[in-house]
Amino acid sequence: MPDLCLGGKQKTNSTRDAGLNMDKFDGRISSSGFESGDRIVIGDWEHSPLGNFTNIMWAQPDGKRVLLSPSKEHADYVSQLYNFEEVNVVEINVERHRRGIDVTAGPLSISYRWGRGLSFPLIRPRWFIASVENWFAGLLFGTKTHGLTCNGLREWYCIRGLSSLSSAKVSQDGVDMGGMRPFEVTACFGFSEPPKKPSSARVRSMIENNTERRV
Repeated sequence: MPDLCLGGKQKTNSTRDAGLNMDKFDGRISSSGFESGDRIVIGDWEHSPLGNFTNIMWAQPDGKRVLLSPSKEHADYVSQLYNFEEVNVVEINVERHRRGIDVTAGPLSISYRWGRGLSFPLIRPRWFIASVENWFAGLLFGTKTHGLTCNGLREWYCIRGLSSLSSAKVSQDGVDMGGMRPFEVTACFGFSEPPKKPSSARVRSMIENNTERRV
């Protein structure tokens, strides 16, 4: 039986699934560009092999990619999967709202809000995510739902909901980054880019565990 992406909330750890050892992360990815040229991605994970955590991927105007992580354990895991020139372990405080999130992380204060959006409750197997869904994601949003991480592991993004951001505010050490903008320049954190339009997606990320590499 193929691995299925299910709607609803489930507590997930690295589990044996259809002969493939997987790390599964359930949460939300919210992203926006800004007038300053900065691009900010919030990964807010409710269930994961690393527990509940939030981190920030920050692409600066000069192309420097920074990871802000709540612990060395989280930083080590994420920095093996994606590209960063700088990795910082900082205190991260999060306030979640029904349709929004506020985060303080190191020098950054972030506030994102989003609308109702679309829900995708249907069950999709991994082969569908890697083919049909991947094609539509590229065509409609300029992103990918399947590819290889920097350390050569296969990853699938099962999108469970998508909303446009209604507002996005970020300041660095008290200096405002300006109004939200699309991702006009790619961030190049990994194989997939966030949607070009500022957005927030409910997602399950499924990452092949390197203890076993077979289809």
